[in-house]
This record gives sequence, structure tokens and C-alpha cells, in this order.
Amino acid sequence: MEEILPLPRELNGKRLIGYSMGDLGLSLGNIFTGVFVFQYYVYTINLNALFVSVGVTVQLIIGALFSIIFGVIIDKKKPGKLGKRRPFLLIGLPIWFITGILIWIPPWYCPEGNSMYIPTAIYFWVVIIIRSISRSLLFNVYVSMLPEQSQTLKNRESVASVRSGFSITASIVALMLPLIIQSIVEDPTNVKWWQPSGKIILFYIPIIAVCFAIFGLIAVLLIFFSVDESFHKTSPPSEKKKISLIETFKGMALPAKDRNFRYLVMAGFFGGIAGKILGLLVFPFQTYVLKFTAGFFFVYVLISVFGKFGWYFVWMKLRKRNHLLRSYSIAMLLAVIASFFGMFFLIGILPFEMQLILYILTWSTVLGSMYSLPLFSIPITAALVHEAAENADESNIDKAMSKISGSYYGLSQFIASMGPATASLIVGFILSGPNEENAIILILLFISMGLFYLIALFIIRKIKVKQTSLYKYQ
Repeated sequence: MEEILPLPRELNGKRLIGYSMGDLGLSLGNIFTGVFVFQYYVYTINLNALFVSVGVTVQLIIGALFSIIFGVIIDKKKPGKLGKRRPFLLIGLPIWFITGILIWIPPWYCPEGNSMYIPTAIYFWVVIIIRSISRSLLFNVYVSMLPEQSQTLKNRESVASVRSGFSITASIVALMLPLIIQSIVEDPTNVKWWQPSGKIILFYIPIIAVCFAIFGLIAVLLIFFSVDESFHKTSPPSEKKKISLIETFKGMALPAKDRNFRYLVMAGFFGGIAGKILGLLVFPFQTYVLKFTAGFFFVYVLISVFGKFGWYFVWMKLRKRNHLLRSYSIAMLLAVIASFFGMFFLIGILPFEMQLILYILTWSTVLGSMYSLPLFSIPITAALVHEAAENADESNIDKAMSKISGSYYGLSQFIASMGPATASLIVGFILSGPNEENAIILILLFISMGLFYLIALFIIRKIKVKQTSLYKYQ
């Protein structure tokens, strides 16, 4: 008698929206912190740019290491009453929530003549590192659930579409609110804490942070109640083993040996460098290159909305007609071209109107391409994890996936985090001191993104995922 296999699991309806809310709730606070914390501490709190970049870099590296540790620990955890991965959401959530607020209310500001004030630096480093560790736990649990919760390509593409849409929305809102505050200050170039414009920043930014933290809290709880891990009850019980630190890092061996997965995460590494550079340039580029004041700051909001969503819908249609990897390459190529077009900002005699048009075209294209990349990387990653589970020495595919999913996504997070860490260190060194307001250096940093996107493009073209690997679960 032929064995009847269970139907593949999918996320649909309320469960799809609830799960995907993670890309809205988690991303709001994380994007807000990732983009504005440098601006806030350097230009308002008066902390030296190098100190800020060191803190950002260290927290990214530590967070990346904990992504690996958490990934393996979660994979090896024996399922309980609440499931296998879900309980970890409740562990990381309170710490992430509290530190998401504390980072914006340092008890000490750097004195006017001392931007290397150690108490402020230590407070910033401690809070941002603790926040990064809790974020690593939440995000690893969130993304590693996907191969188990969604097991068909069509459904994974639906999840990727909703998640990408929420991520774009989060990126717009996370920057729109601080841009509104930036637009109402009298002098955007002088916003130190002791100056009138700086006092406005100090009042409103923590309020925004509290709102984002509360929304993130609700979003994580929605994830918790939207996923179903009851399938673990039907899987054969596994023996619970103690995990040593050495064994934890040995758990990375399987994903590290997967050639296609290595190429995928390395492309994410270089794309992450470029993306972080862009994020760090958002506010200083408008202030010191384009000399924006008042309502002009809303130009970014417009190009962010129309650029991101415009390209999002374009790639949604092209994804249906092309192989995922081909569409992925084309999106990366557009980011390369738009970044290199930034060299025209170096023309000193370029009128403001031409600068504005160039700004709209280049930034909207880079943003649109960058935020559309998950449309391709999410289903490709899930397919690779599913394929690895099928090739494992395990008769039950659910049990096989539960043992490797966290390791795969942990390694992915580790490599992906190292990209922004590298970018933060580079930008921090370059913009330290008087270079904080140097327009030429800011433009060159924008152009440099093209080099990193170009490297990522070459790596993507090395990925050789079989057509059947992507579509076998449809």
C-alpha cells in the first residue's frame, strides 16, 4: 500500500499577515535605529563619529556571532508545549523592547568641547550591544520558521511579497517621522543638544522610539500566535543533548559546505555593505550635499515611497516571467548603475534643480532595487534549506528541517551582519572629525556602493540552483 504523504504546510490569510508582521514591527525599530542612531549621537549628542561607528560595528559583530549560537541552540532544542522556536520569541522580546527605548535617552550628553566623553560612549556601547543580541534571537527565530511553516514555492513567494511590502512600509515610516522632525528645526546643520534645534530633536526622537517599540512588541506577539508548530508533536521524539560552544560552531558545517548557499550569503554580505552605507548617508547627504531645509526633506519621503513601491511592483511582475536568479541579477545591476551615476554630483557647477533630479533618479532606483531583493532571496534561501533537509540522513523531513533551519539562517544572519559592520567601520573612520560635513566625501561614499553591488552581482551569477530545486515544492 502506497504511503500517503501529508499536504505541504502553507501560510495563508490571517496567519500569513500575522507572520509577515515581523517585517513591519521588527523593521520599524531596527531601521530607525540603524539609520538614525549615527545621526543622533554624532550630530546631536555630540559623540565622536569614530566612537559611534565602533559601537555600531561591535554590536553588529557580536549580534552576528549570537545569530550562529542561537541558530544551533534553537535547532537542538526539544519541542515543548509552546513549540520549538516560538518560546524564544518571548525570551528576546522584553530585552529588545526596553533597549529600543533606552538607546535614545542617554543619561549623559557629550560636553560641548569634548566629543570623546567616555561615560556617554560606554552607555551607548552597552545598550546597543544588548539590543543587538536580543534582536539576533528574535530575528533568527522569525526567519528560520519559514521553511517549516511554508513548504511550497508559490506560498513562499507570497510570503516574500507580503514581507517585502511590509519591510518597504517600515523603511518609509521609520525615516519619515525623523525627517518630519528634521524639517521643523530652524537650522538642520546645527542640531547639537545645547542648540535650539538640538533640543527639538531630543524631545521628539525618544517619543518616536517608544511608539516603534510598542508596535514591535505587538508584532512579535502576532508572530507568536500566527505560527503553528503542532506538527512537532507528530514527529518522532529526539534525545535532548547538552550543547557545548564548540559543538555550536560545528553546527555551521552543513550550511558552510553548501556551495550555492555560500554564494547567496556572500552576495548578501556585499549588498549589506552597500545598503548600510546608503542608510548612514540619508541625513548627512540631504543636509550637507543638497543643502536641504524645511520642506525639501520630504523629497526623500516621496522618492522612498514611489521608488520602493514602484520597483517592488515591477519586480513582482518580472519575477513571474523570469527565473528567480535572473531577476535577482537584474535588480542588482540596476543598483550598480544608479550608484555609479552618483558621480555627476561631483560636478560643482550643476544647478540645484539638476541636482534634485539626479537625486530623485539615483536614490529612488537604488532604494527600489535594494528593498526588492528579498523578493528573490527569501524563496531561494527557503528552497535551499528544504533541499538540504531532503538530502539529510533523516527519514522525517520536518525533523530534518528543524535540525538545520536555525543553523542555515544563523550563518546567513552572521554573514549578512558582517556587511553592515564593515560599512559602519569604514564610514566611521572616513567621516570622523571635520569630514562629517564634507560634501565630496559623502558623494564618494555614495558612488562606492556601486562597487559593492557589482561584486554581489558577480557572486549571484555563480549560483547554480537547478530549476527543479526551486519549483519542486510548488
